[in-house]
Order: sequence, then structure tokens, then C-alpha cells
Amino acid sequence: MSDLTLYIGNKNYSSWSFRPWFALTAAGIPFKEVLIPFDFPAGNPEFFKLSPVGRVPVLHHGETRVWESLAIIEYVSDLFPEAGIWPQDRADRAMARSISMEMLSGFRALRNACPMNIRRPHAPIALPEGVMADVARIEAIWRDCLARSGGPFLFGKVSAADAMFAPVVNRFAIYALTEDARSRAYMDAMNAHPAWKAWQAAALAETWIVPEDEA
Repeated sequence: MSDLTLYIGNKNYSSWSFRPWFALTAAGIPFKEVLIPFDFPAGNPEFFKLSPVGRVPVLHHGETRVWESLAIIEYVSDLFPEAGIWPQDRADRAMARSISMEMLSGFRALRNACPMNIRRPHAPIALPEGVMADVARIEAIWRDCLARSGGPFLFGKVSAADAMFAPVVNRFAIYALTEDARSRAYMDAMNAHPAWKAWQAAALAETWIVPEDEA
């Protein structure tokens, strides 16, 4: 076990926690996991003891504190360059970082209307304006990356880019947002990955309910 500690929220709901957890786990990087649940209406006050922004995820490495999903992934990639968290090819790496930043900063209509929820039964909901435009852009990203790499993951082998889109894979499935065969094949590959299965099993075992995330 390394001296990395990743603090996360509920596995059923916390899309931000899912991303670095998936990236580190898929890359085989050892870390200690500490789960602090969202069990207060305005967020758990314990988060402020761990992170200056009072949110999870946050990574502790000795005296170093790293928050925000993508920053955590970048930090660990610097620590373990041999793990191949980002694609090896420079052009692929640039594209992977670009789409990861796009995921981080965009797609608000989708994220607001369709929160991640691992245990939700798969069924469509009424969608507000903008959601399907987000879906179309994400599917275009997946289509371009998979055509470039040959799959099964966005850049051939699983990478940080897949980790950044992992919560979207759940959203597409549980809200029945796509029937596209290429998207479904990518989603199936993600669902079959051991890191995904481990997170899913833990999420399904949780008993916490967060009403605002039960769309």
C-alpha cells in the first residue's frame, strides 16, 4: 500500500469521486480509500477537514492535498508515469486531455437533469432542453476516439479519458439515452472492466439515499 489516500463520497452517486478512483484502480496504483458519505442536507462538514473546497474527492499524499478529479489524476500520473494513465502517443495524449477537460467543464444540461445513480432502474425520464445536444456531442467524441484507436476503450487501452467519461456511461444506461451500437459497445466494455465492477458492487451495497440525486 502506498501513502496515497483518496477520500471519496457515496459510490452510488458521487460521479466526481468515481473518476479518479476508476483511473487509479484501473491503472493498478495502490491507494487507501476513505469513504465519507453525503449524509447531511448541505454536505458533510467532515469534508472541510480534508479539502479547502469542502468537497470530495480529495487526495492526500503526505502533506500534499490535491482536489478536483482531473487534478488528482494528473498528480498520480506524474507520480507513476510507468502506469500509463494517459495514452503514450503525444497526439493521443493531447486529445485525451482535451476531451477530459471538455467533460470536466461542459455538458451541464445532461449532468443537471440526469445525476449518476448506480442502483437506479434503467428507464427514460422527461428531458429538458439541451440534454440530447450534450448526448450527441459525447457520442461524437466516443465515435471519433474509437475510430482512431480501434477500441475497445477510447484510446485502445483504458486511460484517464475513460475514467473522466465513466459517470456518463452510467447516465447513458440508466436514463436510456442511446441505442447507438458503437456507443453501446463502448459502454459494455466499460461495464465489464474489473474496476467498474468493483465500484458497482460497492455502490449497490450502500444504503444511503440522497433525494436530490434520485431523478
